[in-house]
Amino acid sequence: MLMKAVKKLNKGKGVEITTAAIPEPGPGEVLIRVKVAGICGTDLHIFKWDEWSQKRIKPPVIIGHEFVGEIVQVGFGVNHLRAGQRVSAEGHITCGRCKYCRNGQGHICQDVKLIGVDINGCFAEYICIPAVNVWPVHDDIPDKYAAIFDPLGNAMHAVMVEPVSMKNVLIIGAGSIGLFAIPIAKANGAGKIIVIDPNPMKRDIALKVGADLALDPEDSDLKDKVISVTGKNGPDRLLEMSGSSSALCVGLDLLGNGGSVSLLGIPPNNISINLAEKVIFKGITLHGITGRRMYETWYQCESFLLNHGNLIDPIITHCIDIEDIENGFRWMEANEAVKVLLKII
Repeated sequence: MLMKAVKKLNKGKGVEITTAAIPEPGPGEVLIRVKVAGICGTDLHIFKWDEWSQKRIKPPVIIGHEFVGEIVQVGFGVNHLRAGQRVSAEGHITCGRCKYCRNGQGHICQDVKLIGVDINGCFAEYICIPAVNVWPVHDDIPDKYAAIFDPLGNAMHAVMVEPVSMKNVLIIGAGSIGLFAIPIAKANGAGKIIVIDPNPMKRDIALKVGADLALDPEDSDLKDKVISVTGKNGPDRLLEMSGSSSALCVGLDLLGNGGSVSLLGIPPNNISINLAEKVIFKGITLHGITGRRMYETWYQCESFLLNHGNLIDPIITHCIDIEDIENGFRWMEANEAVKVLLKII
């Protein structure tokens, strides 16, 4: 039997809505009927067929990795899940054997495969997932939140890698993950939260979800404003979500001595910085953020959504049918949308 699916069929810009065979769950796997999925920045990279995509993606592949759905079939040996359960899933499929997996650091597994990137993803009516990756969704968490556990988890990981309570936080880049980080930091006791982004719509959303100050990077008084609102010491934490080399340099300049940095944004090219001046002599700590801590971050996200889920509503700017996916990509490409959800069934 066939299902509807969004595939990267060929090299070059764009995706196609086509069909694919409904997968069969093997031993240790479950088959999930997808209800709602989220378009991620990674999906946009694939749509645009940029340099990263050209090196990583091997068409044809069904894209997408953020979703919520319902289990329709379980494979042999799966005893803790059942048909009818509403679930999401961790999109990093790890080997389970390497040093990192065995030490509880599966997010940096040496042999990881990503759904929607390395193997078929969730922009389809059905997806097969290893049962160990499946996350049963709490009854009180609606689909629109459950579908975006993945990017919310990226933000949670970036914020929670060090305590933010009573710390002043600077966030550079107000895409969906940067914006999710604002209410997460606020809910965990952060002091002042400052956001830098060139897009007025995103700066407006940043203020709606809890930022104290949202600045254009071209603001001639940017440094003075940031220093002033942080008691003349500069921020204590920097969350670099943009991947921009110039933004990182600005952030490191503004960061106070002894501060820490969460690096989540992916730079398109190598970045050159004065390591001695901007990091070593300031006593800065750098954290590379990739994926989510499995599965500590998922528990944190569940708690956040149960207690503060409505805070992220302004970040979900569009909810469209899967047939309109190209419009979703176009809106994101033009910076006219932030988080776009797809109704699959």
